[in-house]
Parts: sequence; structure tokens; C-alpha cells
Amino acid sequence: MTTKEETLALWRKQEEAVRAKLAPPGVATMADLKAGSGMDFLQKIWDGLLPSVPIGQTMDFIPVEGEPGRIVFQGTPDKRHYNPLGSVHGGYFCTLLDSAVGCAVHSVLPQGMGYTTLELKVNLVRALTEKTGPVRAEGRVVQVGKQVGLAEGRIIDAEGRLYAHATTTCLVFPLP
Repeated sequence: MTTKEETLALWRKQEEAVRAKLAPPGVATMADLKAGSGMDFLQKIWDGLLPSVPIGQTMDFIPVEGEPGRIVFQGTPDKRHYNPLGSVHGGYFCTLLDSAVGCAVHSVLPQGMGYTTLELKVNLVRALTEKTGPVRAEGRVVQVGKQVGLAEGRIIDAEGRLYAHATTTCLVFPLP
């Protein structure tokens, strides 16, 4: 069984390796988006061949693992993310989960297809604070068809404790 300290060491090592490859934030072109499958596009971002995602810089989270149908983002909440009540704002949870579940759907789309979030439902289970340490949002595809994609996600800490759960419905469409 892996200890919390071993998990944290692994997570930090993965984060460092990914951050070393990411390009500065920016927005990819429609031609870049249409050049390959959804997974190809995401991989190019992670390999630093396309700009990293601006919201990741704003909220300080990054993708750390990915394969078709499963994407994991990692972030470390701190006081920048607090609400006036002294804990991490719900928007942090929602943004992290929307990224994970949306990218999970994107990761299985064929070339020429795009998506947008139609609905995101998030259940906050416990508070995040600056003392929580790194957390991971894992998004997993439930079903993706020709017009609709469904995915679910969870935010956990290094001990596997659940902080939030989400489901999404995405509209799938041909790119213009």
C-alpha cells in the first residue's frame, strides 16, 4: 500500500515533468484543433507543441495524466482561491472538474469534431483549504455518441479522500 508521502512525491514529480514541457499560455488555432483527433490535440498541448491553456495558468492547475476517455488534472489550492468565508471558492472545484470531464470527452472525439459543455453538475463533499495540498480531478467518459457526450469526475487528495463529484453533458458537433 502506498503512503500519503509516497503519493505526494509521485504527484509532485509528475507535475514537475509536465510543467517543464508546457508552452506559454495561449489559444490554439482552429486549424490546430482540426488537424487531428481530440487526443492528438490534447497531447500536442501537453508536449508543448501548442500553447498551454490560459485558465490553467489563472487557476494554477495542469493536466498530469491522459489517455482516451480518462484525463487527470492536478492543482494545489491556496489562499488565492479562497472565498470570504476562509475556504476555497466553489468556482475552483467547478473549473477543475469542468476541465477534467470536458477533456475526457474531447479525448475520444475523432478528427474534425468538437464539443462544448451543455450542463455541469457538481456536488461539493468537503472544503478545500491551503492545508489540503495537491488535489486531482479525474474525468472519465461515460458515453460519447454523435451528438452528446457524458462524463463524470471526482476531486481527490493524496489519501484518496473525495472532495467533489461532477457529471457533465456535452454537445458534440463538426468543427466549422
